[in-house]
Amino acid sequence: MPTPASRAAVHVLTGSYTPDTGGEGTGLATLRLDPSTGGLSYDDEVPPLPVSGASFLAAHPTLDVVYSTNETDPGAVSAVSRRHDGVLAPLGSPADSGGTNPCHLTVHPDGNWLLTAHYGSEKAPGSVAVHRLDTDGSLLEPADLVVHDGSGPVIGRQEGSHAHQILVDPAGRFVLATDLGADAVFTYRLDPRAGTLERTAVNRLRAGSGPRHLAFAPDGERVFSADELSSTLTCHRYDAATGTLTAVATVPATTALDVVNQPGGIVASPCGRYVWLTNRGADTVAAFDVSGAIPEPVGETPSGGGRPRGLAYAAGHLLVANQHSGTVVALRVLDDGRLQASGPGVSVSSVVCALVL
Repeated sequence: MPTPASRAAVHVLTGSYTPDTGGEGTGLATLRLDPSTGGLSYDDEVPPLPVSGASFLAAHPTLDVVYSTNETDPGAVSAVSRRHDGVLAPLGSPADSGGTNPCHLTVHPDGNWLLTAHYGSEKAPGSVAVHRLDTDGSLLEPADLVVHDGSGPVIGRQEGSHAHQILVDPAGRFVLATDLGADAVFTYRLDPRAGTLERTAVNRLRAGSGPRHLAFAPDGERVFSADELSSTLTCHRYDAATGTLTAVATVPATTALDVVNQPGGIVASPCGRYVWLTNRGADTVAAFDVSGAIPEPVGETPSGGGRPRGLAYAAGHLLVANQHSGTVVALRVLDDGRLQASGPGVSVSSVVCALVL
């Protein structure tokens, strides 16, 4: 750990908030990572593509198509095609996402469905939606919308539900949706023909924890939650037969005690031994050894900017999207899971996510 990286450049797509969504970014921009040095640079051959409120990105499993949230009220989702030379182009018009402030999306492994999580607003609860995809990856009609319920004890953040992530478990059997407002992870089955969601379980997590994102270990037997409101990391056992979670251990997300901290992105290592998460407030990326029952902190590294949010693994590096400083940096992963500042980063205004292509 890590496995030897190819010296070929790695292409990375970033998403940022645009002026109409409170940011200063252009939407989508393409970068190159040099795995040998950790240096990042703009891909000058691929111009940025304006996409409103591109706060999260997901790739189609078999097509050169990427999907972006348009984190607006009402919300939308966009499909973007990538030509053979990497140039980006809209694939049809943005589609109504069915809810408010979509903040996360994923494509089902069968390539037929786009799943979207809506954070919601003061007036609209969080929800999850399904869109059918055409054979070329373009967005077709909505197939389902499920509104979440629930609340939590944190005033100002948990008066109602706020779906924050939607993902498919490693076996492809269940769809999981974290809800920061309800302190819950909702489990669904997706009907592969109709595209409808059937709720099969509600996993209640610690009150006030505010689960934001999950990351599965490669074995599919454990899943880790970045708990935004309690500034913690929780390890859960995952029952692949029922789609249910059982909390095993919770540890602090950062050693910094003098700041208000909110974990953001979370990634599990390909080998399954380490988990990393961003700390917004401490402005660090924390590394944990999760080979035992209790996650053990092994290091905490400056994120290279302010308010680190998105996190992605690529060729022995972690790519960190620092929202407030508008920078993307690469941190080299060492053999013991710790991180080390690597090559020069790049400026990407209001950047919040990165997708390795």
